Amino acid sequence: EVQLVESGGGLVQAGGSLRLSCAASGFTFDDYAIAWFRQAPGKEREGISCISSRIGLTHYAASVKGRFTIYSDSAKNTVYLQMNSLIPEDTAVYYCAAYRSTYYCTGYGLYDNWGQGTQVTVSS
Repeated sequence: EVQLVESGGGLVQAGGSLRLSCAASGFTFDDYAIAWFRQAPGKEREGISCISSRIGLTHYAASVKGRFTIYSDSAKNTVYLQMNSLIPEDTAVYYCAAYRSTYYCTGYGLYDNWGQGTQVTVSS
């Protein structure tokens, strides 16, 4: 079974940084695309970044591009999201997710395996 566990969330001041981790198990790491989503209360789930580990392909939503960086460590079966220049609008529960895809990661509607989420709160 695919299991994903997020960690690294917390409370930070605007302008600060956090690094989220997504520890994966139960599947061949390079055969899956992994993405970060976020959801604020009462708002739609938003896919913000993804990575295809096999080829190193990455993608960022406009809302986070230039501020967030996604990267992976295949030896640890872990994907990270480095978040810099945080703003209050980044406040949300952040989830990692996975779907089986060798090359692509940008089909945000296709993700079907989910972690439990980690809360990120950015104060103004």
